[in-house]
Amino acid sequence: MNVTTLHNDTDRNDTDGTAAARERWTPSRAAIGAVGVVLAAALGITSWLALDARSERDALLSDAQGREQAEQVALDYAIGAAEMDFRDLEAWKDRLVAGTTPALTDRLTKAATSMEQIIVPLQWSSTAEPITAKAAAGPDGTYTVDCFVSVHTTNAQAPEGIQSTATYRLTLDGDDEWVIAEISGIGGDTLPDAPR
Repeated sequence: MNVTTLHNDTDRNDTDGTAAARERWTPSRAAIGAVGVVLAAALGITSWLALDARSERDALLSDAQGREQAEQVALDYAIGAAEMDFRDLEAWKDRLVAGTTPALTDRLTKAATSMEQIIVPLQWSSTAEPITAKAAAGPDGTYTVDCFVSVHTTNAQAPEGIQSTATYRLTLDGDDEWVIAEISGIGGDTLPDAPR
């Protein structure tokens, strides 16, 4: 009896395909593939770190710009509030309430009216120059700024003039066009609710 073995072309192709696949997938090619995966992961991590660093840098720049703006607004206000001339108190009163909240405007107007009773008889005049300001960012876009202003004052009792330093602590809202919400002295005394 004669046995004939039939070979299936498909089996031969599968065997040849597996062998070809084995030839293509060698340990050196596996290592190259692993290195490629590691490099892709490293590139992804590096990109993420670079974006994170850029975000952090942008936040620091924004904070620095906010503090600088707050310091400038506060110094401008402090100079305007410190400069007065008994012959033109309306201009001083306008500067005193400029850029303040409605509630603070009301308190400052009352205080100015009370001070007028002292300023006019004493013939009070003063000029001011900025010394420095230091801002600290607070919650929700607010800034607290400590201002120092050099003030030269003349009056009926000191016609030669007196040099002093005025100190102000202002709270500004950077999210609301830098409106001034509170004013106090550096020691923490806030403006009284009504004149004394």
